Amino acid sequence: MLEIKKIKKIYQMGKVKVEALRGVSFYIDKGEFVAIMGPSGSGKSTLMHIIGCLDQPTEGSFIISGKDVSKLNDERLAEIRNKSIGFVFQQFNLLSRANILHNVEIPLIYAGLKTKRRRELAKQALESVGLGDRVKHKPNEISGGEKQRAAIARALVNNPLIILADEPTGNLDTKTGEEIMKIFYKLHQQGNTLIMVTHEAEVARHARRIIHLRDGLIEKDEIKT
Repeated sequence: MLEIKKIKKIYQMGKVKVEALRGVSFYIDKGEFVAIMGPSGSGKSTLMHIIGCLDQPTEGSFIISGKDVSKLNDERLAEIRNKSIGFVFQQFNLLSRANILHNVEIPLIYAGLKTKRRRELAKQALESVGLGDRVKHKPNEISGGEKQRAAIARALVNNPLIILADEPTGNLDTKTGEEIMKIFYKLHQQGNTLIMVTHEAEVARHARRIIHLRDGLIEKDEIKT
């Protein structure tokens, strides 16, 4: 479903070239729950940006469902992001002036769905994460855990091929973080494909597979039995 082939990413910092990724290759099957781990500077954030179609590799190819997206222009990348990838961020990225229902339906607005259908799908997504009674609340009226649930609902609402989570428990206390990880595990059990970037071993252990990065290379690809 998703294949990374010999990906390199080089940044030009003045006169210095920084090689963030140095020839990374792996594939992810439909329905897998994968954590990408590594210390600061390992290349995990760069890899997340490439998988999320937020950046392009310097070399190599990135294939989603048989389509090489590594050389597409910004407009085509934006289209794939909206249709194929649901994002969950550490900072939640909710619009403060909009209620939770509107925050969740935003991807459907970009997809061109009519208002009635958008709201039906957004309500369903919120109910699936236990926020059916919070649709009219604004982000400042709910807890951090509820904000992340809303962000998960927004990621789900378009029925994406991949749910991509960047440090999804980073702003949460331990108990709330565990609750969020239970939601991710439930999504995995329902057949969703999840890719989670984290530096926390306790968070990564919830995944069925852990890819360890170090110095821009895969140090270990660990599959749980």
